[in-house]
Amino acid sequence: MYNVTTSNCQSTLLLRSPNSMPNPHITVACVLKRLDKFLFVRERIEGRTVYNQPAGHLEKNETLIEAAKRETLEETGWEIEVTGFLGIYQYVSKSSGVCYIRHCFVGKGLNHLEEYQLDKGIIDTCWLSINEAELLSNEMRSPLVLQNLRDFIKKGHHPLSIISTEYWNSISDE
Repeated sequence: MYNVTTSNCQSTLLLRSPNSMPNPHITVACVLKRLDKFLFVRERIEGRTVYNQPAGHLEKNETLIEAAKRETLEETGWEIEVTGFLGIYQYVSKSSGVCYIRHCFVGKGLNHLEEYQLDKGIIDTCWLSINEAELLSNEMRSPLVLQNLRDFIKKGHHPLSIISTEYWNSISDE
């Protein structure tokens, strides 16, 4: 990083190497299981109908856990309790080249708001077994969707205590 001063203006110039990763998109997702089925969102993306977990971008002034709760409510109408952390997943979209860093959580449905106005682009929600989801593998938004389910089934999840939020909203002099 270099400081550059021109006339009366001072700014910071960030020089990257040709191999630097562009700014990744920080996202959250939430796996909810009821009996033997998982909650999915059907959404319209670039003219296609695809399946996804409730998921979306981290917004300013929220923790990862708050983002997972918000996205689940906005996309499904479910108020949830986040009960665990599944893992961090990195994915580069073939179509856009965007790098996504997905923080996947596990949640428990508390209350379904039937009349909740879902986010634009969301068609509806559905509950699918892992076998039903595997049959729709070509209709998943990304490979992370099924990978999250497989990891949930095979690996279990971590306690939320592994995520530190102590300094998430502090201002630094760095």
